[in-house]
Amino acid sequence: QVQLVESGGGLVQPGGSLKLSCAASGIIFRIYGMAWYRQAPGKQRELVAGITSGGSRNYGDSVKGRFTISRDNAKNTVYLQMNSLKPEDTAVYYCNAKLSDSWNPTGNDYWGQGTQVTVSS
Repeated sequence: QVQLVESGGGLVQPGGSLKLSCAASGIIFRIYGMAWYRQAPGKQRELVAGITSGGSRNYGDSVKGRFTISRDNAKNTVYLQMNSLKPEDTAVYYCNAKLSDSWNPTGNDYWGQGTQVTVSS
């Protein structure tokens, strides 16, 4: 059974930082591309950041220079370091595991349950 379990969400003030973690089980982690998506109320789910099995990274335009994705294959975990957070970063953040080459979600992807990030003073 595949499980992706996110942690690290919460409430933070504008300009603050958070680090999300996603622990994977039930997959051969090292061969999967891993990504973080987010969905704000009334908006479509969007790619925040992705990292391929080879370590190449891709970021959404709105988070470039502020967020960093990384992975630890020994721990089957992917991370998202979020700095300089803005109110518009408020959303539910979802962990994603994929074998496809595209960062567009597919029906074969695995998803976590999501973790809420709220940026507010």
